[in-house]
Amino acid sequence: MMVPKNRKERPKEDLRKQILDAAKVVFKQEGFEATSIRKIASAIGYSPTTIYLYYKDKSEIIHALHTEGFALLNSRFSVLAMVEHPFERLKAMGRIYMQFAMEHSDFYEVMFIMREPVDYLANYCQNEEWMEGSTAFYALLQSVEACMAEGYFKNYEPIQMVMVIWAFMHGLCTMKIVGHLDQIATNKSQLPDPGTLMEDTFQAFVRLIESTQ
Repeated sequence: MMVPKNRKERPKEDLRKQILDAAKVVFKQEGFEATSIRKIASAIGYSPTTIYLYYKDKSEIIHALHTEGFALLNSRFSVLAMVEHPFERLKAMGRIYMQFAMEHSDFYEVMFIMREPVDYLANYCQNEEWMEGSTAFYALLQSVEACMAEGYFKNYEPIQMVMVIWAFMHGLCTMKIVGHLDQIATNKSQLPDPGTLMEDTFQAFVRLIESTQ
């Protein structure tokens, strides 16, 4: 749990960020159901009433985290515009995705593992375009389509390859975050180098999809 700081040290304009930072910690430690506005407020030394000035409930808070996480991921993807070769760009996207998942596992869990943000989108954002998620999805789709123009992924549809790539990367990152990958590496002596299992698996996937050219 976060240790509260002196209120006088924190500008009011930073309070929204402090709420979200505290919520990330509490959601990750206790899960969505066990998290309450009171617990989030306690983590930053404020009353629940203060939290309600910014967010109507914890569902809105987790949606805000979801949005913030995708904005951060998209900002990292944006640097790929300078990578000219589409397959190299696709590989770099995979590496950025893995790096993001490892460096921001709290965001990653909210974005891709927890069900509640998706429920919020389905229930409250039905008629609104989900810009952050769409931006990430179409960045991957555009890279796949550019690879296809160079002769990769023959006999596949663009959306099929997007889902295959995303499903693999998500599975690999999730296994690492929840500890399954390390458990396999620790207990399977036949692995040549358990310390590089994630990288070796990624490289094997790259070779697999590259062979579709």
